[in-house]
Amino acid sequence: MPAALISASAIASLIEDAMMAVGVPAQDAAKVAELMLEADLTGADAHGVFRLPQYVRRIKAGGVNPKPSITVEKTAPATAMVDGDNGMGHLVMQRAADTAIALARENGVAWVGARRSNHAGAAGTYAAMTLPHDMIGIYSAVANANHMPAWGAAESLLSTNPIAVAVPAGQEPPVVLDIATTVVSYGTVKAYKLQDKPMPAGWMVSARDGKPITDSAKSAEGLLLPIGGHKGSGLALVLGLLAGVLNGAAFGREVVDFNADDESACNTGHFIIALDVARFLPIDAFKAQIDRQLRDLKSSPVLPGFDSIRLPGEQRCAKEPQSRWPPSRGAPVGQQSEPSHQHQQRRRHTQKKGALFGQHREVG
Repeated sequence: MPAALISASAIASLIEDAMMAVGVPAQDAAKVAELMLEADLTGADAHGVFRLPQYVRRIKAGGVNPKPSITVEKTAPATAMVDGDNGMGHLVMQRAADTAIALARENGVAWVGARRSNHAGAAGTYAAMTLPHDMIGIYSAVANANHMPAWGAAESLLSTNPIAVAVPAGQEPPVVLDIATTVVSYGTVKAYKLQDKPMPAGWMVSARDGKPITDSAKSAEGLLLPIGGHKGSGLALVLGLLAGVLNGAAFGREVVDFNADDESACNTGHFIIALDVARFLPIDAFKAQIDRQLRDLKSSPVLPGFDSIRLPGEQRCAKEPQSRWPPSRGAPVGQQSEPSHQHQQRRRHTQKKGALFGQHREVG
């Protein structure tokens, strides 16, 4: 049975209420809801409301600080360090992105690191925050569990460390590349396990004998494979060093598996780079050139088996609403929608809902 469309306002209210039920202040809860919902609305649903039970569980267990004092230390004209005080990663990265954009406006470029943070959801969300400011954004992080070994090893000491790059365009959709350095993100593996779906061969191999694992129920026994073989493994390593070690954040054996440990602080590290396009080319000329190049790529002849050429960011743009999340917008969640009277009851029983989420051990 296909998933039903649930209104964006209902999803946002659910997330806000659940966050406030475990002590997150209303303004912060609204921001977390906005960024989580954006993941659902732009196709990154492994990082949207799907993650809510896990976030609530970790806050309740003491693994995440619901009321952090997030601080920013400007370390040079174009660099800064954000200390997240173990708060929700979405709040930490919003602050880091705002800082990077402000510094890049002054200096043309900015690099902002973050430490003592947590899982922040979809990488593309943060790279794309630079787009309304006519800037290029680059984001990466140390993912919140080690699921990949160094190339040729049998011990998982690397994460799925994502990288996202956002490039503004004119009439064409902006380019927004958002990829894990593994063939697939572990969030996608978890979604397959939740739905009892088999995984394609080539996603995971057994840590014991290196043979492919396609049974999603056995994913805990496996190792994720990197994109591009040893090249993807090297990219994951470099991104981990920049987002983790450079920021005084967790890397390698220091990484806390937030799927198995609700109580320990993760000390997640991230970085975001903002680049002011106008320091290189007039923005209108740059966007016109980007449009021309994208149209050339789109008009290329296609190989047999392909009906069109898809570029990074097109799907996101097609799914993204004109405003961030109007109430009429819907996202596919579950297999049946929630009647409106139940939605009103849910809002009146926030504390009960918070307790309900605490009962689920492995959903996100």
